[in-house]
Amino acid sequence: MRQRNLAIVAALQSTFTSLFRSSSQLTFREDIRPFGSASLFALSIFSQSTRRNRIVTGALRNGRFSVDSVGMAPGGDTPVPTPSNMGSIMPGWFSEIGSMWPGEAHSLKVEKRLFDGQSDFQHVQVFQSETYGKVLVLDGVIQLTERDEFSYQEMITHLPMCSVTDPKRVLVIGGGDGGVLRELSRHSSVERIDMCEIDKMVVEVSKEFFPNVSIGFQDPRVNLVIGDGVKFLQEADTGTYDVIIVDSSDPVGPAEGLFQKPFYESLARALRPGGVACTQAESIWLHLPIIKEVVTICSGIFSGSVNYAWTSVPTYPSGVIGFMLCSTEGPTEVNFKKPVNPIEGIVTAEAAKTRPMKYYNSEVVHEAALILPQFAKGFLQDVLST
Repeated sequence: MRQRNLAIVAALQSTFTSLFRSSSQLTFREDIRPFGSASLFALSIFSQSTRRNRIVTGALRNGRFSVDSVGMAPGGDTPVPTPSNMGSIMPGWFSEIGSMWPGEAHSLKVEKRLFDGQSDFQHVQVFQSETYGKVLVLDGVIQLTERDEFSYQEMITHLPMCSVTDPKRVLVIGGGDGGVLRELSRHSSVERIDMCEIDKMVVEVSKEFFPNVSIGFQDPRVNLVIGDGVKFLQEADTGTYDVIIVDSSDPVGPAEGLFQKPFYESLARALRPGGVACTQAESIWLHLPIIKEVVTICSGIFSGSVNYAWTSVPTYPSGVIGFMLCSTEGPTEVNFKKPVNPIEGIVTAEAAKTRPMKYYNSEVVHEAALILPQFAKGFLQDVLST
């Protein structure tokens, strides 16, 4: 058995050297096991770039290891795969397994793998799914699918943009897929959009495989900077932006610094008086302690309003994702529950017909997004603005 395991590891290393910076990134395990047939295996691979394990399943064919699925392990050491839990990583399926949602996984059937590469920061994948169209995955975590991306993109953009009057300068941190830029293009008052995205590969891959999302990069008002968003904010002039949108992944790997107190301090400093910030803020079903910590930090930094909103995204863990909405003190108090810059009055009839909104509206959805179910309201009510 050990000889066979070594052959599998050697074949995998030979086939997928592009995924690893050095041979030391392959962690050999004694417990590589066959399932169903002698050629089907599950392996644990340790990534030096993310300091996390990936579970890989595939088949050894003619000395080459053909990967069928890749998923993140729950953190720490990878549990030994057994027939009882192989259902979550069966060949032909992508499964999202992460330490931030232990004990569960979400799977999509894969029709075709379209892209697989290792950037300087993370593992980037694109595949065609059977039911959600093309899917973008970063370090084993789904970022968007063609079927449901609009609910996230519209809400993270229009919740803050419709809460401030006549926004002219906007900053986007992250958002390399271009979806937030696409939604910002609806706002004619905006004169300049700065975007700072750390990973150039995400931008390039999105332009190639998600043209209906990345169309936002075509807006002439966009100034794209490839770099560290934390550093970009630290160097921004005080009071520069009317709105800042932080479209980040989860607080691990490249996005970890976007969930820490110094970053929120930089956000508040870069906003003009009465300016608004919106950041990705996890799921009320999975991360209430994290959310409460972030709300508490923001309440001590932002001198205006601090609120939490949420939306439905079926392919995100638990099916929902949240947003922090924060404002600085200004001439007029920002009330996130009452939009003052309704999208319906901005979008032309022609634009509404050719590219209609699919999720957000200022009449009902905006206010409803800030209404929390009782379990979340009770947990957060002492730290949220009324």
